[in-house]
Amino acid sequence: MDKREAGTEKKIEYKDFVGSESCKSCHKNIYDTHINTAHYHTSELPTEKSIKGNFEPGSNFFPYDNGSYTAIEKTDSGFFQVEYFGIKERQRHPFDIVTGSGTKGQTYLWWDTNKLFQLPITYFTQAHQWCNSPGFPERAVFKRIITSRCLECHATFISKISPPEAPREDFDKKTIIYGVDCERCHGPAAQHVNYQTQHPKDSTAKFIINPAKFARQQSLDLCALCHGGSLQKTKPSFSFVAGDKLSDFFTWDTTVQSAANIDVHGNQLGLLKFSQCFIQNNSLTCTSCHNPHQNQKNELTVFSQKCMGCHNKEHNNFCTVKVDEKILQNNCIDCHMPKQASTAIAVFLPGQSVLTPSLIRTHLIKKYPEETAKYLSSLKHAEK
Repeated sequence: MDKREAGTEKKIEYKDFVGSESCKSCHKNIYDTHINTAHYHTSELPTEKSIKGNFEPGSNFFPYDNGSYTAIEKTDSGFFQVEYFGIKERQRHPFDIVTGSGTKGQTYLWWDTNKLFQLPITYFTQAHQWCNSPGFPERAVFKRIITSRCLECHATFISKISPPEAPREDFDKKTIIYGVDCERCHGPAAQHVNYQTQHPKDSTAKFIINPAKFARQQSLDLCALCHGGSLQKTKPSFSFVAGDKLSDFFTWDTTVQSAANIDVHGNQLGLLKFSQCFIQNNSLTCTSCHNPHQNQKNELTVFSQKCMGCHNKEHNNFCTVKVDEKILQNNCIDCHMPKQASTAIAVFLPGQSVLTPSLIRTHLIKKYPEETAKYLSSLKHAEK
């Protein structure tokens, strides 16, 4: 089956999953590239490699105006964030989960029995520094609650064990499947793996979802789960499965009337929908440009070639900027999808009283004359 039959709802359980490693034997090439993607690393266990921040003395703390500070420490028993006032330790809590691939930054979670909380210090890749976690007060706070909706965009699955009416959610930590892995987009694969293992000569995939066969809206809904802005769930987290209709599980924010009201973080689909590329092309989806199986970070030429599929001399709509054609073919992106400051992801760096915004590439595709001027100026500067 390619998706759940219309009108049916099956409760998704941990036993339905097998993990990405089970895909490797039949899909090794895809597996080998996918494990290098930001999606795959959007949550994982803490290690010296997975934690991007610096633990070296002098670079491993964040001071507050009240004289306290949070230190980031590595010990024989693990990694910790520790609140100090002077030399007195007030509290310490471990890095239990790393969230964020480090492309823009990372934040960290800790377990208090079966509840998850966010640690106060985040790593901000843009500045290569530790910073106060976005939205945190000017003091060490270790009890910001992490909900299942948070995890829905940073993990493939986790079982909730608290009742629906509970004010705070309890999770079965043994059931977490880290990262956005194969089964997040292809559906739980236990039945598929069991069948294909018993029928190795059957080359027609059974009991698995193939997003390549989706209608446009199904494809958009899959990405919108995490890249569609403010969604209010109407059914439990992790109920939505690739191929489902998103509006059956969430209510959309209908107050957004223009792209000017959309932040560059978290609602890439919202911005894309205001772009003429999307409006005039009824087959354009996120995967028209993005290959979810590959790490395409900073591959501007790859994305520019996607633009050239529509914007070319044959269609009489090629770029009119007067520079070498090869340069245009290698970088449409900086002119038409420039990085812009996010108001949602803005942090206090050590010693600063003004927020530093994260610069994120917009998905509102259009002409940006000032950005084009900057780009052309950089080309002239590079020639000197």
